[in-house]
Amino acid sequence: MVPVSRVLLRDQALQLIRDAIVSGELAPGAMVKDAELAARLGLSVAPVRTALGRLADEGLVEAKPQSHTRVTPLVLRQVRDAAVVVRAMHELAVRTAAGRVTGDDVAAMRAANGRFADALAADDLPAALAADDELHRVLLDRCGNAAVTATVERFTPAVRRLERQRFAAAHGRESVALHDRLIAACAAGDVEDAVTTTTEIWTALLSELEETPDAR
Repeated sequence: MVPVSRVLLRDQALQLIRDAIVSGELAPGAMVKDAELAARLGLSVAPVRTALGRLADEGLVEAKPQSHTRVTPLVLRQVRDAAVVVRAMHELAVRTAAGRVTGDDVAAMRAANGRFADALAADDLPAALAADDELHRVLLDRCGNAAVTATVERFTPAVRRLERQRFAAAHGRESVALHDRLIAACAAGDVEDAVTTTTEIWTALLSELEETPDAR
């Protein structure tokens, strides 16, 4: 992690600490001290404490008063539960958005899927997951439901944390094709096919999680 500018300190601290947890830089079970994190980020302790409180709400850290704060272990049941919620929210977003997409939306999704495929070919998992998020964000934005977006943002990091450790190349290649199908359905205004494809995208991930042992 690198120091951040003094703009929106709480939000920047939140994003950087969350990214460090999702990437594994802050490993499952690692003890977290707000003063040490603040020094590493070049911040005061206050925005870091606020960020850690938000991350506790998201289930990425756990705090015991007067004791310690640590990165939560990876518990597959909890990750699966989060993935089920994320799938449902994306299904709802697509049901609302698929009939409303613009030509610019379709172009943005196609470009994101191209970056996703290129990142997979380069074995660049962080870039692949970022491109995947960008693609689905188009539909979240077009949906316009703040509660749906907030729920996706709340639970997706738990899923991504596991994917960063155990992402299968075969799953990624399948996702490229499913993304193409989703984009085509949205371009055609075929809401039902768009929703069905979204379900397949997330069900494939859930199936992969079902085959993964717990990691603590």
